[in-house]
Amino acid sequence: MLIKSGDTVEVIAGADKGVRAKVIKVDREAGKVLVEGVNKVFKHVKRSQKHPQGGRLSKEMPINIAKVQYCCEGCGKRARVGIRYTDEGAKERYCKKCSASISEIAPPKPAYAKKPVAKKPVAKK
Repeated sequence: MLIKSGDTVEVIAGADKGVRAKVIKVDREAGKVLVEGVNKVFKHVKRSQKHPQGGRLSKEMPINIAKVQYCCEGCGKRARVGIRYTDEGAKERYCKKCSASISEIAPPKPAYAKKPVAKKPVAKK
């Protein structure tokens, strides 16, 4: 699961198909995401001090993460997300369609840094 909260996603299945919105919360154990304005339901609330009016409150419910796809800000299209290492050794997410960097996941590690290849000396004749 390479989708994080704050990413822009598009719903690719269900009643809200085609809607682009931001991810509010990701539940990795359940495999669900809470997307802004998607899968709205009514919760009937009794009058109380917290809700003096009572009635029906509209709220979003989580949807399966397989029903959303990341929308790249660089190319503006739906795309899959991949992981790669930068030249400094940092782990980053990237768009597989336009190869643009999305965000850094882990700090640089010297073990993953691309080392400059030493060229063999050319023997003179």
